[in-house]
Amino acid sequence: MVEVAIPIPLFQTFTYTLDPAAERIPVAGSRVVVPFRNRKEIGICLGQSDGSGLRQKPKRVIEVPDDAPALSESMIALCRWIADYYVVPVGVVLRTALPASLTGAEQPTPRRKTQRIVRLREDLPTLMHRDKAFARAPQQRAVFELLESVGGTSTLDHLLGSMAFSPSVLKALEKRGLVRIDSEEVDRDPFALRIGEPARRHTPTSAQTEAIQTLASGSAGDVFLLHGITGSGKTLVYIELLREIVDVRGQTAIVLVPEIALTPQTVDRFRAVFGDRIAVLHSALSDGERYDAWLALKRGEKRIVVGARSAIFAPIENLGAIIVDEEHESSYKQGETPRYHAREVAIVRARNEGAIVVLGSATPSLESWTNAVAGKYRLLKLPDRVGGGSLPKVEIIDLRHKATQLADSSTGPGTGYSSVIRDELDSALAATLLRGEQSILLLNRRGYSAFLQCNDCGDVVVCPNCSITLTLHRAPERLLCHYCAHQETVRSACARCGGLTLRHRGMGTQQVERLVSERFPSARIARMDVDTTSGKWAHAEILDRVGSGQVDILLGTQMIAKGLDFPNVTLVGVVDADVGINLPDFRASERCFQLLSQVAGRAGRGPKGGQVLIQTRVPSHHAVRCAITHDYATFVREELEGRVSPPYPPNLRLANIVFSGTNDRATAALATRGADWIRDLLTHTAGDVTLIGPAPSPIERVKTRWRWHVLLKSANSAELTRVGRYFMEKFQVPAALRVTFDRDPVALL
Repeated sequence: MVEVAIPIPLFQTFTYTLDPAAERIPVAGSRVVVPFRNRKEIGICLGQSDGSGLRQKPKRVIEVPDDAPALSESMIALCRWIADYYVVPVGVVLRTALPASLTGAEQPTPRRKTQRIVRLREDLPTLMHRDKAFARAPQQRAVFELLESVGGTSTLDHLLGSMAFSPSVLKALEKRGLVRIDSEEVDRDPFALRIGEPARRHTPTSAQTEAIQTLASGSAGDVFLLHGITGSGKTLVYIELLREIVDVRGQTAIVLVPEIALTPQTVDRFRAVFGDRIAVLHSALSDGERYDAWLALKRGEKRIVVGARSAIFAPIENLGAIIVDEEHESSYKQGETPRYHAREVAIVRARNEGAIVVLGSATPSLESWTNAVAGKYRLLKLPDRVGGGSLPKVEIIDLRHKATQLADSSTGPGTGYSSVIRDELDSALAATLLRGEQSILLLNRRGYSAFLQCNDCGDVVVCPNCSITLTLHRAPERLLCHYCAHQETVRSACARCGGLTLRHRGMGTQQVERLVSERFPSARIARMDVDTTSGKWAHAEILDRVGSGQVDILLGTQMIAKGLDFPNVTLVGVVDADVGINLPDFRASERCFQLLSQVAGRAGRGPKGGQVLIQTRVPSHHAVRCAITHDYATFVREELEGRVSPPYPPNLRLANIVFSGTNDRATAALATRGADWIRDLLTHTAGDVTLIGPAPSPIERVKTRWRWHVLLKSANSAELTRVGRYFMEKFQVPAALRVTFDRDPVALL
């Protein structure tokens, strides 16, 4: 009998028997196809079971698809830790650690991509031989000689691309024994055809050299926080460390990059040095491409994985280092169960497997900074930009001051350009264009306008499924919900009062694009947001155009703030720095400071220098004030002071329990009952856990589900785990309602 974990929301494993005549015997980490209720499921064998405590006869394993375990013992141990810490069934975590292609019970063995290879089997050395063989088959002769000219072996696709011929020609050659046609598996590598620049060996600065040497001498399980200002060359430090880990020691490595910064430009830097030893994993890849990359890593054919958060589960052995670039990024936190944080998982995996961890950022998270100051992490600093460059000068444009209408008739009266792009930023854009240099404009709100509001009664068009306004989009014109993707046609009249004047409130990237293009009609403008980058290679196409000088102004949301290095970008303008700064979330100020600092770092990365202009209505806010002076230390000090009373991370640990349902009253009642249940539990235990709530979530309704939440706070991590686990296992939830447990949430919205 074997113990099997199944990806279902139950905190238990299941026992199954084995077929004595089965070809394969599963061991820990093996995938097994098992019957569960009225269906088949893919489970993971966790080892042998003695069958103790069984109340009924166990069912039999249907199939063991693989010759070797899909998950190593160390990966199972990591998944068990995730299940315990984040309070989630281990079967759900184990499924997350596998590519989607390996989790389908109906087709447990993924299909590999194949290509047909044509090979010569017989040589016809003389003209006489050929004349005789192909006397009445000139097309066969042409194909034969084409294949001969390319060395005797070619893919069928290549032959067909070089010469037009029918399938019967090739079949005739095969029948005559002149060629052989084989089918071979081929790896799907979406980056294989991308031609990057050859690697250039840079000489590290003294600070980089010191960081590289310190990292290379690190002990197993050490965690380093690499605090380097934007443009200080953190990527060079990563690459030189990887040379040591992979080339010298023969080990493997994981490089985590936020999904938003996993651009082809980032991948190109690593591929230029390590070539096809790099495997790339991110959400834009197809299931087949992800599976091929996973398989190449498992076989040891690839030694380095570069990817978003799920790459932390890469099946590599002899791990030497895990690098978490932009470690402060919230996208490292999984938004669905299991709600793990890749940074924390990286630290545990490295500790278990004897590797080091490098957390890199120009604006570290407060949690990481506090750990470094306390000596839990080792702090390394890169205080200067490489090449003797300096951080750009940052200036504030106070949006509280009344805008002056531009005299340029091209804008026309009432267009709103002068209220969106103030005089100082407008002049800087014009001057940058005149010099033939490039600009970046940041507005962290996509769409055309934030919402439509009736001018007569004030009614706002809201999503029927979520507690949020619908955003107006153009091309195509529609009202869109950014939470559930509900969309409607644009209304001509108010649904409440019939008023005919619906005004656009707020602005999005689409509207700014229109205004800037009207102001500068000859400028080449590229917009980069979720709407323009939905295609597989859309990011690459836009950024390649910027890099080749085909774009004068790059406009976009936060995805343009990270990982971009274009020397000809000399101006960065933040259209509205206040977007998100006043959200009802304890990390709002921290995210604002990080975003402003990161986007400011895109300017002046070349010898021409640069400037940054930030438009805001709150110039005295510490997130804005410290971003202006690039003063991370002051921001941290002031932000930490604000999290003492009431206490918030990193001063303690936090868990957010969210209750949801399609009925608002039932959801509220469940949240109240859940809070009372926990309060009663805390009364009868000596645990140091504080309960806050229940209360409606800041965004009360998402995707037709009403949401309430309670917060658990504790300085004792183990106690928080104990309470959370007991609640999630014992609290009874009606079928129509849900409860989710979010450990260490990055947002409370």
